[in-house]
Order: sequence, then C-alpha cells, then structure tokens
Amino acid sequence: MKKLIFLLALLASAPLSADGDHVAGIGQEQLGTANFAVSCSPAVQLEFNRAVAMLHSFWYDEAKKTFAHISEVEPDCVMAQWGIAMSLYHQLWATPPTVAELQEGRDALTRAQGLHVKTDRERLYLEAAAQLYRLEEADYGRRKLAYTQAMAKVQAQFPDDPEANVFYALALISTTDPHDKTYAQSKNALTLLQKVLDQIPDHPGVAHYIIHASDNPDLASQGLAAARAYAHIAPAVPHALHMPSHIFIRLGLWEDAAASNLAAYLAAKDYAKLNFPGKVWDQELHFMDYLMYAYLQDGQNSKAETLWKEADKIKKTHPENSTSAYALAAIPARYFIERHAWKEAAKLSLQPSDFPWDQFGWCEAITQFARGLGAARSGDLQQAQISEVRLGVLRDAATAENNAYAADQIEIQRLAVAAWIALADHREQEAEALLHNAADLEDITEKDNVTPGPILPAREMLGDLFLELHRPEAAAEAYRSSLQKSPKRLYGQQGLRLAEQQLPVQTQ
Repeated sequence: MKKLIFLLALLASAPLSADGDHVAGIGQEQLGTANFAVSCSPAVQLEFNRAVAMLHSFWYDEAKKTFAHISEVEPDCVMAQWGIAMSLYHQLWATPPTVAELQEGRDALTRAQGLHVKTDRERLYLEAAAQLYRLEEADYGRRKLAYTQAMAKVQAQFPDDPEANVFYALALISTTDPHDKTYAQSKNALTLLQKVLDQIPDHPGVAHYIIHASDNPDLASQGLAAARAYAHIAPAVPHALHMPSHIFIRLGLWEDAAASNLAAYLAAKDYAKLNFPGKVWDQELHFMDYLMYAYLQDGQNSKAETLWKEADKIKKTHPENSTSAYALAAIPARYFIERHAWKEAAKLSLQPSDFPWDQFGWCEAITQFARGLGAARSGDLQQAQISEVRLGVLRDAATAENNAYAADQIEIQRLAVAAWIALADHREQEAEALLHNAADLEDITEKDNVTPGPILPAREMLGDLFLELHRPEAAAEAYRSSLQKSPKRLYGQQGLRLAEQQLPVQTQ
C-alpha cells in the first residue's frame, strides 16, 4: 500500500497539461493508460484501449459509441461486442439496467456468439459479461454476483493480465455487503489494484477503484493519494473530476470537495449541451448534490442558495433514472434541512412534478423526510404524521421489491420523523428510543455511491434531541460519535460546542 500511495502522489504532484501525456489510444482526450490486448487487428487496438479507458472512468455513453465504431470498422472484432455490453452495465450506480439496455446488451452478446472467438481469454470475458444479461435470472443482485464469480475465474486463469485484475477488483467492490464492517472485499480489491499500479501507474481504473474501495470511514485515508491523482490521470472525463470528492468528503476536506465537484459540474454541463440539448444530464445533477453538500459544510450558504435555485428550475433530465431522482430530491432537502430551516423544509414538494417519481420510492422518501422533519420541528404535527405514514408505505414497497438497502434507509428517516413527533407530543422516552434505533440502523450500513451522505445523520439528530432535553453530556457523546463517522460536519461541530458549553464545570 505504501508504494501505491507513493506512485499516486507522484501523479498528483504533476500539473495538468494538454500535451497528451496520458492519452490512451487515438484522439487528444486525456483518459489515462489502459492496455487491453485483443485479437482484433492492430489498426483498432489503440481505439479499443481508448474505449476501455473511458469504461474505467464510467464514461459509459462515450465508451459505447467507441466500441460501436470499432464494430463498424472491423465487424469481426468480437471484443467490440463485449465492450458494448459492458458499457451498458453501470455496476456501482444505483440504477439497474433498463429493459431496453438489457436487450441491447443481449443483442451485442448474441452478435458475439456469431463471431469466431480466437482466444480462451476472450471467451472467458464474454462468458462473464453474459452473466449480467441472463434471461433466466431476473434479480439484478444475483446477476452481479454471478458476474463477480465469473471474473474471479478470469483473474485466476490470467493473474498477470492487468485488466483481469482491475475488472475483478471493480466486481468485488460492486458486490460488497454494506453491513460488512471488516471491508474484506474492498481490501481484496485494493490488493489487486496494487498489482496493476506497479505496472501502469496512470491506469484510470486503478485510481478510480482505489477511491471506491476506500470510500468508508475506516479506509478513507488510504484513498487520499488516489483522490489527488485521479483528476490528473483522466481530466477529460467529468466523472474523474468528481470522484476525488468521495474521499475529500470522508475526510472533511470541504474546499477540495467543492473544487472537485465544481470542475465536474461545469464539464458535465458542457457535455450535456452538446449531447442532450434542453435536458440536464444525470451526472450533472449528481455533481450538484455533492457540491451542495460541500458548500453547506464549508458554511458557503450563498453559493448553496444559488445552486438550489438552479436545481429548482430544472424541468427535464437525461435519463430519468434514480441518479437524477436522488439529486433532484436531495439538493433542496439538504439546503433547508442542513440549515435547520424547518418551515421551508415542511413546504417542499416533488419537483419537477412530471418526473416519474412513482418509480423511485427511495428518492421520494427524501422529500417526505424533509417535509416530516420540518413539520415536526416547526409544530405542524398533522403534516409530520402524514409524511411518517407515507415513509412507512415507501419502506414496505422497497421491502416488497427485495431492495433491503433502500428499505433500511427509508426506515431510518421514518424513525427520525416519528421521534420528533413524539418529542413534540411530550413523549420524551419514546422519542429517544426511536432516534436511537434510527442511529443504530444507520451505523451498521454504508452509504450508497449516489450520495455524499445522509440528509441529516441520525446520530447527529440524536445529539440535537438531547440538547432539547437539556442533557448536554449525552448530546456531546452523540455528536462525537457522529463526527467520527462524518468528520468535520459543520452542524455536528456546532452542536458539540454548544453541548460542551452546557456541561457542568468539573470540580477539582
């Protein structure tokens, strides 16, 4: 790990340039270096490397276009079909493939079956990709596990293949149990990525996936060198400009997090103008949500207000998926809830109104949480109870869909709203028990990649509750515990200072 940190630190110290030092394949984009050897002609090998580099930075639309172009130029290039299928598999993103994307991936793999597969290595890669598109398996999670197991076979048979190590590392990260506090799969992924770093220090997947593997409270510091390096490795990719903020936020480096997401947001905005005119790209919204979080923690409320007003004007997104839905709900909720603007939070509604919110219950729950919390804390218990009931309905729907993670997140929000209703109704012990349950549930799960963090951490709210109950010692303990998981949160620190000011002076 020390060598990994050293090499990435060297990359991070190099200035960003436009001289093509990190170009992978043809074109002038700076994408990092990927070298995925294929049996296609030497004429398309460089372009194939370029497409794989895009894939490793989750620039899926551009990767698919490039793989499709290779297929047109060289119809017998079987791995171009693999690339198209992999460009439709967004394995760390919240949204599973749509019906149309699944069919497009199956069509690509069907075309591959009609071509001559020249090597055992390529056959194994194709067999692994096929696990993601199995008609007989409807459950997305089981398909991901099957793909991970297939990639384990690829890596075992070709342990010196850099791409086998990198793709298997990503598969391990994507199937990590959010309740596993040993982070065993993440640590295994880091070991695999170290192997590739020794060979290709500016491989985009190495830096990218180190960040993802380290995106938790215990390993975050191990991802800092990769976070510093990644934007230098692949500055052409909006997602690469954003990803460092996952680590910056974990460590409370708010200025760095804001700068990272501002750069990504501006790049995404330019990309959307060219490719989705009249619509806001889901990645642009994702970066805006992270930017909002960083601004609020850094006390830059005027910038946060400007960002909220821009988000409030959005009418159409591309695509209309859970990434878009999450950010559309989270940005206004964060803006009001983080500042404790309870009355304004209670008035929030799902916007834009013609967005297909009924498909994204977890995201609707964010708005219901903000409304319920705001209403309970501003005295409108009837509205708060309506939101609590709706959160219960959304939780049950997520459970019925076998989405245990979403169900847990919604339940955390429901418990919190119920707690503040109980407090307003002078049921102090019940309020404390409800918020303890919410905090305990939140503590045993990790956040999804779609979010920089909860709208309001449950244990931080527990500290707020204890302050309301004039119990500063318990409040200070809750705030300290919350800050261990989410360092340097502005309002957690303010709450801790207030609690400590109320502590009795210790007698000597």
